Amino acid sequence: MKSLQTYNGNDLGAVYAKQSTQFRLWAPTAERVQICFYATGDGGEVVEVKDMQPDEGGTWVYTKSGDLHQLYYTYLVTVNGKTQETNDPYGKATGVNGKRSMVVNLEKTNPEGFEEDHGPEVKKWTDIVVYELSVLDTTSAENTGVVNKGKYIGLTETGTKTPEGIPTGLDHILDLGVTHVQIMPSYDFGSIDESKPEEPQYNWGYDPINYNVPEGSFSTDPFHGEVRIKEYKEMVQSFHKHGLGVIMDVVYNHTYDIENNCFQKCVPDYYYRMTEDGEYSDASACGNEVASDHPMVRKFIIDSLKYWVSEYHIDGFRFDLMGVLDIETMNQAAVELKKINPSIIIYGEGWTGGPSTIPDEERALKCNVPALVDVGAFSDDIRDAVRGDVFIEEEIGFISGRQNMENDIRYSVVGATKHPEVDYEAYEYSEGPWAKNPVDIVNYVSCHDNLTLWDKISVSCPKATREEKLSMNRLATAMVFTAQGIPFFLSGEEFARTKPIEGTDEVCENSYNMPFYTNVMRYEGVEENRELYEYYKGLIAFRKAHEGLRFGTTEEVQEHLHFVDGLPKNVVAFTIKTDEETIFVVYNGNKKAVKIDLPEKAEWNIHVDDTKASAEVLRTVTDTEVEVQGVACLVAVAK
Repeated sequence: MKSLQTYNGNDLGAVYAKQSTQFRLWAPTAERVQICFYATGDGGEVVEVKDMQPDEGGTWVYTKSGDLHQLYYTYLVTVNGKTQETNDPYGKATGVNGKRSMVVNLEKTNPEGFEEDHGPEVKKWTDIVVYELSVLDTTSAENTGVVNKGKYIGLTETGTKTPEGIPTGLDHILDLGVTHVQIMPSYDFGSIDESKPEEPQYNWGYDPINYNVPEGSFSTDPFHGEVRIKEYKEMVQSFHKHGLGVIMDVVYNHTYDIENNCFQKCVPDYYYRMTEDGEYSDASACGNEVASDHPMVRKFIIDSLKYWVSEYHIDGFRFDLMGVLDIETMNQAAVELKKINPSIIIYGEGWTGGPSTIPDEERALKCNVPALVDVGAFSDDIRDAVRGDVFIEEEIGFISGRQNMENDIRYSVVGATKHPEVDYEAYEYSEGPWAKNPVDIVNYVSCHDNLTLWDKISVSCPKATREEKLSMNRLATAMVFTAQGIPFFLSGEEFARTKPIEGTDEVCENSYNMPFYTNVMRYEGVEENRELYEYYKGLIAFRKAHEGLRFGTTEEVQEHLHFVDGLPKNVVAFTIKTDEETIFVVYNGNKKAVKIDLPEKAEWNIHVDDTKASAEVLRTVTDTEVEVQGVACLVAVAK
């Protein structure tokens, strides 16, 4: 597409003041732009239509006098003789289903004390523990005791329990001890009809409509645009009050559709990448691909991110299919966001869903993390090495008996950084070390995508007993929490969460639009898997207590972390020596126990074994060797 005029101002959209509101739309190819005013967010006739005036940088401007708080509006944009009505790309509030934008006095949406609200200070990203949750999944089950099930404010409720007394929702999250929640899509998305709250509807929401507006179906009133804003802020404020950071899952790589999208109606084909044949590029595998490298698209993405941080106090972002976006956009975003919040956390999926029209070297792919600044990426390396290939459901990994994985596990232990004791020529999953430092890598073995950890173990090891599967689960998560990098896990993984398909014996691999039956959190699983749940809690507490598991730089890992040679097959062991202590970690992937020499003669405090994990000492050994049970992790500490 030929280059168009660009606009650098910070007043796109509706800029509210009590005396008047200014509306500014970037539409450089338009022949005419009008603004329509409505009394309600849906239905009813247009109240007034006014011509907007062309202004600098390809923008159109109109100013209306009076206090316009809660007045709804749309634009009529005429391009090449075709006129289409559209919501405002920069809209901050909308009516039901996001079709009409709304003028909003944002000060009126602030909960009491919100001006002083802020998230936790983060010194380095490896200090955090990320818990991925869905607004719907976390509180929607009938037995949660939550009043506002599936709503933003449902996540503010405390003291909620199942009839058996098991803590749910926010109390459950706080009991675990995680530091940050990562919330699945919560901007306004298109796959749920907000006008029918009485109907059971489910979707993950990876289909954006209004990027700067909270999703209405998670509010108690989707018809009045200010309600969802206030309730979203109440949710964030509640998490912050309890010491938790809030990371927002964002999807700037594609939109719900093209023809009905405000981007396309305002400036046709500018916001999407096109092939040489005039087709829409599809690196997102969703039918379109946002052209983040175009100046005004880049500006929109960065402006949107800044808005969520400044207005909603968001503490970080997880980028869906970050590899679709360009490196320059990601780097500029990081610079701008750190100016607002120095503790901001930014990471994403370092891959795409298909080929893109921009060169690989310009894309925010995992292999290009060295070119990214203050932006991390998920490690599919540790995921697939530990549990088996995510796309081959029956394939096993280290925890389930796959052979010759020792070097692959070493690669993940050092957080995909450069280390002299890893054989990178023999490592085939990725080409060499791709993380500059451990803070660049997010380690995980399950997330919302693909089979849950428990389901993957069950499908790939159909003959395993329940106890054997629990051992695999414990070993997998112990590896995530003792590897260098940022630990991340899916909500419910801590109690063997499964995603059953109702009426069958099968589990769901991609539950994005499956019913609540498949997706909801079943908190009774905490009691059924109490030992596993306590194991997760113990690992989190232990990691927090030991700096050696949370190095921030590659140099620290190289200096302090060393692997043990001469071990039995399917066993990986390493020491982490600091001035305060020596941490000794062993992973045994064999079904039988093995005896391992301790690194030095000392009094060794065991903190993690085959069934328990704790920041407190489980037991003390003074022998020269230690027995590590089959399919288990052992962690010992000597002062």
